[in-house]
Amino acid sequence: MGNDGGSIPDRRDLVRTKQKAEQADKANQLRAMWFFCALSKRPLQEPIVSCPLGKLYNKDALLEFLLDRSSFGDGEEICGHIRAMKDVKTLKLTPNPAKTPPSANASESSPTHAPFVCPLNFKEMNGSQPFVYLSTCGCVFSQAGLKAVSGTAPSKNPSPAEASEKSPSPDQTNALDLCPQCGAKYDRISDVLMLNPPPEVEEQMRAAMLARRAAEPAKTKGKGKKRKAAAAEVAASEPPAKKKAASPKPTTNPAIAAASRAVAESLAQEEAKRKAGMSDAVKSLYASKVGPKKKETFMTMGTFTRYA
Repeated sequence: MGNDGGSIPDRRDLVRTKQKAEQADKANQLRAMWFFCALSKRPLQEPIVSCPLGKLYNKDALLEFLLDRSSFGDGEEICGHIRAMKDVKTLKLTPNPAKTPPSANASESSPTHAPFVCPLNFKEMNGSQPFVYLSTCGCVFSQAGLKAVSGTAPSKNPSPAEASEKSPSPDQTNALDLCPQCGAKYDRISDVLMLNPPPEVEEQMRAAMLARRAAEPAKTKGKGKKRKAAAAEVAASEPPAKKKAASPKPTTNPAIAAASRAVAESLAQEEAKRKAGMSDAVKSLYASKVGPKKKETFMTMGTFTRYA
């Protein structure tokens, strides 16, 4: 069929089939999220910070981005929601005792053990199970470990609509839990944030972050307006006489004024004596141009007297 001694093409050789879409390796994605900085793509090294969306960053890389937002190509897409360092929290991580320091032959791009673990159940922070951090103190725990210690499941960052529907009682609102590592108080509903959450949880965390930021400017602007209005009312209520009395004119010491006048008079007398001993030629240099001009002679015509 192919005139080469019996080679027969089949359907694979004659028909082009549509190639399957390439699928990302989930293991590599998990390793990239939990072992490397989301911004600089370098291995995570303390100090490590996290944003309200639960992403992990090296603090030095985030500082470099905030100083120059064009230093990283995809920086605005990854952490464009971060305005300043006050929007992130420095994490208190527990080093993994099973992790050995990298040798000269081993590559740091494919570590075998996670660099950090949960201090409660010593589970490795490698993405196999969810981890959370407390926004009040920055301590990091596995979700299962924190649930076992606190007795109730930590918050999964509900949406603002769900939070409004569930109106807790005043006793539940005031009841705060203690961090099992440092003892800081935290609210299990709003202060427990998930690290590297799934897309649907990340959208809920983004909505909660935008809701908090929308409430912040209203409070600061209201306070500023109230202070300005109160200052204007106080200034308007004061009578004019009180305003004048509040800002008196500066006064001078009479002794100092008399001494300065005496010095000025003595200087004027000395200047008059010095001019009295001058010759007519020298006096002509200081003569005024407005007064009557003296008749010039042949010797003085066209000389320096023109500038006198």
